[in-house]
Amino acid sequence: MKFNVKIPKHLKRVYHKELKYYRYYLRVKQYSKAWYHLERSHIIGQSYPVQHMNSHWLMLKFGLMQKDTKEVFGQILRLLVGGLKSFINHVPLGNTGGANVPPLKPMPIPDDIKNLMQMR
Repeated sequence: MKFNVKIPKHLKRVYHKELKYYRYYLRVKQYSKAWYHLERSHIIGQSYPVQHMNSHWLMLKFGLMQKDTKEVFGQILRLLVGGLKSFINHVPLGNTGGANVPPLKPMPIPDDIKNLMQMR
């Protein structure tokens, strides 16, 4: 069994870039674009406990800000188990992390992110 503890530097750099875009679009009240970049951060970081949990924490805060009860409850559930799943490398790759998708459903990974994940 492979344990994931630390995100590779090249993924960490892109993960933080997506969060930078998320914060920018949040600040200018372009919420759909903000959410898009938050989902991308989740895809990039979901195999690494710290980044995975951070993405879900931000999704929870976003849900609270939007007064989206479904998102809030969905993120609470994901926060309870997401870090453990990523630590033992048992995540549904490509899943965007929102409450609008089943938590265990693999999803297509955007090509640019897939290329990054294949780099070593």
